[in-house]
Amino acid sequence: MADPTAQAKHILELFNKADWDAMSDALPSDTTYKEHGTQRSIEGAGDIVEAMRGWKTAMPDVAGTVQSTIATGNQVALEVVWEGNHTGPLVTADGEIPASGKHQKTPGVWVFDFDGDTLTESRNYFDMLTFLQQIGAA
Repeated sequence: MADPTAQAKHILELFNKADWDAMSDALPSDTTYKEHGTQRSIEGAGDIVEAMRGWKTAMPDVAGTVQSTIATGNQVALEVVWEGNHTGPLVTADGEIPASGKHQKTPGVWVFDFDGDTLTESRNYFDMLTFLQQIGAA
């Protein structure tokens, strides 16, 4: 059985490297990703990868840095600081936010639930107001 903490950190690292093929392989086809900052709930590896690609379109250099980790059983919580420059369009449910060129550093927590070695769901909680203020959209 794989270590859930290592699996969660691996998924974060795949995002950081924009390794979409490997991320698609790492995510089960029936997993769910909930992004509370945007109020999106996304099902399936392909759609989740597309959502992640959207963040990298808006901020090609954005990366998450783990500040701390809490794990119990098959659940892992990564405290993450997301940092990057808003140099591309950010597509939202309310329309597109054009590139601001501004730097952002946003705290969050990404929680992963596993059933054995299989990721069943993850929930990403990040401070959307802080993010929007930093890029000049709020």
